[in-house]
Amino acid sequence: MDSSTPYTYFNRLACPVCGREFDLRALQTFCPDCTAPLLSFYDLPAARAALDRDRIRARERGMWRWHELLPVFSADGVISLGEGDTPVLSLPRLGGLLGMQGLYIKDESLNPTGSFKARGLAAAVSKARELGASRLIIPTAGNAGGALAAYASRAGLPALIAMPADTPTANVVESRMAGADVRLVQGLISDAGKLVQSMAASEGWFDVSTFKEPYRVEGKKVMGYEIAESFGWQLPDVIIYPTGGGTGLVGIWKALAELAALGWLETTRLPRMVAVQAAGCAPVVRAFETGAERCEFWQHARTVAYGLRVPKSFADRLILQTLRESGGAAVAVTDEELLEAQRALGTQEGMFVAPEGAATFAALQKLIAAGSARPEERVLLLNTGSGIKYIQ
Repeated sequence: MDSSTPYTYFNRLACPVCGREFDLRALQTFCPDCTAPLLSFYDLPAARAALDRDRIRARERGMWRWHELLPVFSADGVISLGEGDTPVLSLPRLGGLLGMQGLYIKDESLNPTGSFKARGLAAAVSKARELGASRLIIPTAGNAGGALAAYASRAGLPALIAMPADTPTANVVESRMAGADVRLVQGLISDAGKLVQSMAASEGWFDVSTFKEPYRVEGKKVMGYEIAESFGWQLPDVIIYPTGGGTGLVGIWKALAELAALGWLETTRLPRMVAVQAAGCAPVVRAFETGAERCEFWQHARTVAYGLRVPKSFADRLILQTLRESGGAAVAVTDEELLEAQRALGTQEGMFVAPEGAATFAALQKLIAAGSARPEERVLLLNTGSGIKYIQ
């Protein structure tokens, strides 16, 4: 790095609803006035003048090669296990079955801890430690717990993880193996969230729940940088994303806006973002279809895709805004459909993907049948984790 270039161009932390700014040198949670997530902003004009996308490409691989566009103030603050730079693979056999020549998947199962959660928790733990947090707590459907446990261990910080009692065994074991205190809760992630909220308030744990701290989305957004880079600074026509908390969906869209402002894209056409949910827990789909600005809490949520069993995202406004700004869609698939898609990805392409990732292929078939995606378009699916972690 040029000695005249700052480690990061992070210069503002603000509520996207009311615009209120928050001290970026202190631990923050969310906007108390709007009950909305906080977003990080960067001095993009200065970054545009100083940075070269090809120099970033030439750096050592991993999420932190984009450090100027991430919120950690110095290299000493980075906690890393080698996350990022997962591959974009073509799916020629499944594409052929659908008459498509441009079907791709970004495989996040190759991250540390086996899922995309490694990206968000790498950023959140790095920033929390840098700002003085002494212990971390999270509610999780599974994979985020394992990621927090690993990065907290790496950072030398205690971690407490609350997860539903029926969470896959692999998530429980990996969290405890990394030294975390795991509490199993009867109910859903929303019930685990209630325990976390209580303990954070009464015992001083710092809560790194999805969108209740500002920086998990910054780690996830790097997927957007990598997608643009993988497509030669062009972009796919459609990105299909499994949506529970929605951090990745919002993050990718944020990243593409930042790349456009930096002048690094070779296109002005942005992809249509598609949120996929399980039919047994589809609050975003229902809100999108009814034109609502917020999601209603989904009662009696049920699905085998544990990461999609999120009755209401804290960032529902941002998710719906992303879908509508991009001209995208929200699609629900049944458990039977996503499990069949999981088998198809295994037998046709040799990939054992997470049920959430498989839901994207099930959704694509629905989009094509409805005419919402065309065979000649380039479509990117996101597999968020390894299917191995769901074996009970």
